[in-house]
Amino acid sequence: MTTNHKNNSVLFAVLVLFAINIMNFYDRLVPGALVEPIRKEFQLSDTQIGLLGSIFIWPYAVIGVLMGRIADSGSRKKLLAWGLAVWASLTACAGIANSYSILLFSRLGVGLGEATCAPAATSWLGDLFPAEKRARVLAVFMLGVPVGSALAAFFSGVIAQAHGWRAAMALAGAPALLLVPALLTLEEPRRGASETQRGATTRTSVWTVLRLPTLWWIIASGVFLNFSLYAIATFLQAFLSRVHGLSLASSGTATGVVYLIGGLGGGLSAGYLGDSIVQRRKDGRMLCAAIAALMAVPFSCIAILRPAGSLLSAIVFLVLTYAALTSYYGFVYSAIQDIVAPNQRGTAMAIYFMAMYLCGASFGPLLTGRLSDLLAHRAAALAGSPVVRETFRAVGLQQAMLIIPILSAALAGVLYMGSRTITSDIARCEALAFEPALISD
Repeated sequence: MTTNHKNNSVLFAVLVLFAINIMNFYDRLVPGALVEPIRKEFQLSDTQIGLLGSIFIWPYAVIGVLMGRIADSGSRKKLLAWGLAVWASLTACAGIANSYSILLFSRLGVGLGEATCAPAATSWLGDLFPAEKRARVLAVFMLGVPVGSALAAFFSGVIAQAHGWRAAMALAGAPALLLVPALLTLEEPRRGASETQRGATTRTSVWTVLRLPTLWWIIASGVFLNFSLYAIATFLQAFLSRVHGLSLASSGTATGVVYLIGGLGGGLSAGYLGDSIVQRRKDGRMLCAAIAALMAVPFSCIAILRPAGSLLSAIVFLVLTYAALTSYYGFVYSAIQDIVAPNQRGTAMAIYFMAMYLCGASFGPLLTGRLSDLLAHRAAALAGSPVVRETFRAVGLQQAMLIIPILSAALAGVLYMGSRTITSDIARCEALAFEPALISD
């Protein structure tokens, strides 16, 4: 294979995996773009809306460990193709739901399908690129988060306003199905193909991974990050509609701007800075992630507390908040790849995903929704109203979302602690990879 042909094959693989991740987050977050019409049709509380976001997480997190093991030993291409077909089909099927229960069931199925994506795709990319280039490519891959989220917000709100939320949900699944043939044409790389050290593919047990102190700090960071991001994904459009009076289509456009500008800015800067700083210090990626999380604290406070009529300034600070939080992916995902062996990457990512989704993302929508309901009732009681009107729902949601800056501060703290252990964990990983070569010599 010529160098140009090889480079083109790698580029095509990155583009296909990136497109799959876009649809991964499009289909995952499309209900968040449709919160208000779904809430009103089924007469739901914010707690029930939160459950709609959380129920996706439970099968996603639990089955993800099995998917990680399969990604480390079986065909990542077949695994991802099956997962893609399942989640796309069940996303579309939500459009025919005639009850809240059926809608919940469809989201359970989407979680099962999407559990294949992160372990298979990140392991695949780790075998295409050496360590010094991984932050950039993983940051590009994780741009699927803001791009997919933005597309879901842009299109779903407009489609729902014109044709109803069911049409928006049904149409969300179609593009993902079209990616299955493109995925099946890819040539899957050999595990450890990008490593420069002999013995890099030596099998180690899962307990070796779990003994890494940095991984536990990273898992804790994932809990705090995903709580905040899934609260944002579930309630941001509702927040803009209730507090700032935007229509369904307008709130979708505003949310798409936040995701696209903030996500692209945070992701691209993290990819570039992450690959640059790791050349100078091994703990650089984790330190940068901690600083970015700390910056999200004042940004998110200002964004959430801006009063009605201050939409532009609220959007600016929401963009800055989202940029600071999503820079995490470029910094931290590449750090995970640095501390584990190539044939353990899918497992490590699956363990990390299980913990951060079960303990963080699954509670983000549900607890934020519950807190919103409680604070809305409190606002109504303080006003002497026996009915919780939309005005009080706006107050409740605005106050509930202040949990985001609190958790951003906690996120900064655990990332800093992880920066203090990662240098020794990288050295341990490199020693284990090189050890078989020393024995053979």
